[in-house]
Amino acid sequence: MGQIKVTKAPIEGLYIIEPTVHGDARGYFVETYNQRDMHEAGLDMVFVQDNQSMSVKGVLRGLHFQKEFPQGKLVRVIKGRVFDVAVDLRSGSKTFGQWFGVELSEENKKQFYISEGFAHGFLVLSDTAEFCYKVTDFYHPGDEGGLAWNDPEIGIEWPEVQGAYPGSADASGYTMEDGTKLNLSDKDQKWATLKDTWHF
Repeated sequence: MGQIKVTKAPIEGLYIIEPTVHGDARGYFVETYNQRDMHEAGLDMVFVQDNQSMSVKGVLRGLHFQKEFPQGKLVRVIKGRVFDVAVDLRSGSKTFGQWFGVELSEENKKQFYISEGFAHGFLVLSDTAEFCYKVTDFYHPGDEGGLAWNDPEIGIEWPEVQGAYPGSADASGYTMEDGTKLNLSDKDQKWATLKDTWHF
């Protein structure tokens, strides 16, 4: 081991992973995933798929979860920076409904592992961001659920976001500090609060 540093977040099941970066005047080299190192750190998940997305500043994706086929996710940013958030939705968890967030960027090269049973979302803070993630189960159409990104009961403190809660996930009244409008999909602006969602 020694190639990664694993830090447990305040909520059980969330981990910040910092790889060793080997750099010189020519550039750098980093192992973005090493199964042996992960296993030695107590993380023995098996990944079945890699995904990548690109988003522009002000895009907020989430909060998404899977109902019957939950996915563990190992996320990182290869360009730009995002604020990445997980919300505990595990039945019986002492931290149910609580959130934790971490900034991921091409500079800090941090990775965030989110175990099964969490809702997940991220906000793009840079002009553009390229976001990569490994998942522990395949995508199952029709299995996705979601929560309002601005649910006051959860109380996520999204950085650089300005606006007042309008009673729904509608983002039209929100901006970033520099005036960039918050940009959510139509679907993500229709999710309900945790209290109105968690009934299955």
